[in-house]
Amino acid sequence: MPTALAGRAHTRTLALSRSLDLRGTLVVKGLKGPSMRAGSDGLWRATRTGSGPATVRLRIEGRNLVADAWGEGAELALEQVPEWVGEHDDPAALVPVHLAVERAARQGRGLRLPAVGGLVEVLIPTILAQKVTGIEAGRSYRRMAARYGDPAPGPTTLRLPPDPDRLAGLEYYDFHPLGVERRRAEIILRVCRDAERIGTVSNGGLAGVYEYLHRIPGIGPWTSASALRVVRGDPDAVPVGDFHLPNTVAWALAGEPRGTDRRMLELLAPYEGQRGRVARLLERYAGRAPAYGPRLPPRDIRRH
Repeated sequence: MPTALAGRAHTRTLALSRSLDLRGTLVVKGLKGPSMRAGSDGLWRATRTGSGPATVRLRIEGRNLVADAWGEGAELALEQVPEWVGEHDDPAALVPVHLAVERAARQGRGLRLPAVGGLVEVLIPTILAQKVTGIEAGRSYRRMAARYGDPAPGPTTLRLPPDPDRLAGLEYYDFHPLGVERRRAEIILRVCRDAERIGTVSNGGLAGVYEYLHRIPGIGPWTSASALRVVRGDPDAVPVGDFHLPNTVAWALAGEPRGTDRRMLELLAPYEGQRGRVARLLERYAGRAPAYGPRLPPRDIRRH
């Protein structure tokens, strides 16, 4: 059970069931940004819970995970820590049929699929990453958190993720100073204005969650899979429509430097039920396919 720490924080010690790559598990798209920091003193994450804001510091000591938490939502966040670090994930469900997957699984023994909850919180930076470079998406999210977030509780300089209720009151043109054009801004507004319903649906069966998200204009397979492999730890979530992933999979599994979504799904077919896990392992450990041509430069729409 969590216990008070120096009257300021709560702490919980969790005996890990197996090895854990803390950074590899949690420093992922949809979570990393101004609400997360990984350093020599542990991995810090600021979030909004049903009980209020919380900041959690995670660190591994021997075979245990020690979590300290601050803020009104500290106790609830500590209850969720096992899901955050994939204690209920089952990597053994993956049976490699390719040498590249076997190697990646061996290298990523401590890599787990997290289930952090908070679907709207994760959807916002995921939508920001639609059809732009990672640099652009990260820059816009930092600006958003600086303008519409709040300081995180505890001894940290992290920012809380933007409050969906606050974002819901904006108009699409309020996002332009953040470097976000009308299309992505309107998707975020739809999500934030439907946040309560999305939060309720997100706790149901995965098929129902995907179905509901796909009814929201602007949310397709890439956004839903990218979010739900973090929010629910869906091991079969493949972000179809990704710029790099089809090439990564085709190169790792077939030695083909370029791939399409269709080809990627063909190659991943033997792993049905675990396709998302395979994609995650290959992204991290297999290396990218050979690069051809110039890289797409980041842009800033505030200059247009």
